[in-house]
Amino acid sequence: MIQIGFCDDDPSVLDELHELLGSYRTEHNADIAPTAFQSPFELLASIEKGARFDILLLDVLMPGENGIEAAREIRQYDSNVKIIFLTSSAEFAVQSYTVGAYFYQLKPIWPDSFFRLMDSVIAACSRESSVSLILRCKTGITRVELDKLEYCEVIRRSLLLHKT
Repeated sequence: MIQIGFCDDDPSVLDELHELLGSYRTEHNADIAPTAFQSPFELLASIEKGARFDILLLDVLMPGENGIEAAREIRQYDSNVKIIFLTSSAEFAVQSYTVGAYFYQLKPIWPDSFFRLMDSVIAACSRESSVSLILRCKTGITRVELDKLEYCEVIRRSLLLHKT
């Protein structure tokens, strides 16, 4: 299950994200669990208590602490979470990548572009969670995902990998 947290000070944006994630979950039969936060302080408190997210959707411009500062603090607890900034201002785009942002999406959020972004970030999460081997062979370097490996055999000096 993919854990998705989203944080925005505007309740209408939180509702919109709930609807978009619900539509995405239905159309793609995705196993996702969304959690909404109205302030970065709520999100940070949840993470400090042990909540773990695969993907975070953060607004940049929020009262108190902005999304970039919140992401900087989140990185102290989790360096692997995919952070996507959703904002109406392109002003912080470059600064967002200093905290390892996965993407910077300008509002308004259109369903087609949001679904493509979710496809991309969920695929990245699943690639990282799969266990694999990287092997050097005659043709170069290859990655073998262990969940697709049926068995191995050695014939003379050759290793044969049989995959599903």
